[in-house]
Amino acid sequence: MNTFQLSGNLVDILQQEIYPATLHIKNGRISNIERNNNKYNTYLLPGFTDAHVHVESSMLIPSEFARLAVVHGTIATVSDPHEIANVMGVKGVEYMLENGRKVPFRFNFGAPSCVPATAFETAGATVTVADIEALLQRNDIRYLTEMMNFPGVLHKDPEVLAKIAAAQKAGKPVDGHAPGLRGETAAAYIAAGISTDHECFTIEEARDKLQYGMHILIREGSAAKNFEALYPLLHDHADRIMFCSDDKHPDNLVEGHINLLVKRALAHGVDLFKVLKAACINPVLHYKLDNGLLRVNDPADFIITDDLQKLNILATYINGVKVAENGQTLIPSISSSPVNNFIADPIAAGDIRIPVNDSNVKEMKVKVIGAMDGQLITNTLSAVIPVTNGGITGDTQQDVLKLVVINRYRKAPPAIAFIQGFGLQHGAIASSVAHDSHNIIAVGTTDEDIAAAINTVIAEQGGISAVGNGMVQVLPLPVAGLMSNLDGYTVAARYSALDKASKELGSTLASPFMTLSFMALLVIPHLKLSDRGLFDGDSFQFTTPY
Repeated sequence: MNTFQLSGNLVDILQQEIYPATLHIKNGRISNIERNNNKYNTYLLPGFTDAHVHVESSMLIPSEFARLAVVHGTIATVSDPHEIANVMGVKGVEYMLENGRKVPFRFNFGAPSCVPATAFETAGATVTVADIEALLQRNDIRYLTEMMNFPGVLHKDPEVLAKIAAAQKAGKPVDGHAPGLRGETAAAYIAAGISTDHECFTIEEARDKLQYGMHILIREGSAAKNFEALYPLLHDHADRIMFCSDDKHPDNLVEGHINLLVKRALAHGVDLFKVLKAACINPVLHYKLDNGLLRVNDPADFIITDDLQKLNILATYINGVKVAENGQTLIPSISSSPVNNFIADPIAAGDIRIPVNDSNVKEMKVKVIGAMDGQLITNTLSAVIPVTNGGITGDTQQDVLKLVVINRYRKAPPAIAFIQGFGLQHGAIASSVAHDSHNIIAVGTTDEDIAAAINTVIAEQGGISAVGNGMVQVLPLPVAGLMSNLDGYTVAARYSALDKASKELGSTLASPFMTLSFMALLVIPHLKLSDRGLFDGDSFQFTTPY
């Protein structure tokens, strides 16, 4: 019988009270909470929950993600496995569930609602209505993941409505994804049964959705950062706000997680209990999670800190087991064999050449994707670029570079467009992480370097690479071309080296690989590139690149 006691100042968020107490813990649960009059230098509070995250975007398998997250006081995630589902279907979801069960951490996976995300790209699998219905019958599937097909909701697409109905029948929430929806269209989307949104870019948009009953997630990931725009919502809407990362690269996960959002909100003067509601309580209540909330008979899930502003995480407990202490994870690494779906042959530079057969043409006007640092949304731009050696590659002086997407599931011609915002002056970078279908995406300054970066990824059956100035670096991602099965801290270090290499090639972005991975995400406007061509997210149809 595992029985112990632990004392400190208990932070009761539900009752908005802080008092000295001793926790009596028996067999992983809190058997008694004994108030006392002692003075303590530490505080006990419920652990943090990331209310929406794609674990795959950390490039870590779930067991390794958990090892890093608990150091920062995270005890649970609401996890959308649609990245691996787009590659491998239900088999991929099964992999995430099985691996997550091997460690003491509360992964709460959902049934992926939009696989493939759109009909305008090639994914590796399809998750059908029947698949969704079967998944939602399982106790380890907690919700229907983000309904990105908001046009389908608004136009009452039968398949979309059937997936939502399956979740409602199972009594499980439906997550949303509706960037920019306002007014009557937002009201109609929410009325269909959608309960959350993590895609609000402005506080006005968030308030619009709040008035129709939606829960708003404040997101701060490696690419999309909406905290500064949305944190004031905590003052007046604390009961319907949650924190999430959405997509977190491994180097950023080493630095911090939900604890960073908590500290920032407190530094902005938001009331402690309102902040902790968003970080600890609201996800548990909304998704009906099993997290303990420091009540008698609850699982002994909590964190210990010595300061409620600085939030130094001294220890993290899950089910009465200490899983982290003083910045060190106590969860051991678990070996895992890769699973994958990767069919792609090497390409030549000539395969992505755009010839100009008229020798009198010295320059060409092209459409340009405008990438923005810290945002998933892009601008629709244009540029006039020079013709050199009978073809067009781009123009580093204007920061207009060639963007290429290669189908990794079957043989097909490459898709080519132009992009501004990466800042590369030399070389190229490539990745098999390309939301949401995860074909190979690359950006670079010459056709030769782009081809080399792509071929480096193909040689590893998935990964991220940087090529240029005589340098070739790669981080293999053998698990579905999305994740490494190495130690999480090792992956973070290798990713940091690649991030540094991309910046040495000239990139001005804070997170070049994360931004690159979203340039094929068609459900976020305005202009993106899928494996099938340049896509206009406003008209929701393909467009010509010239």
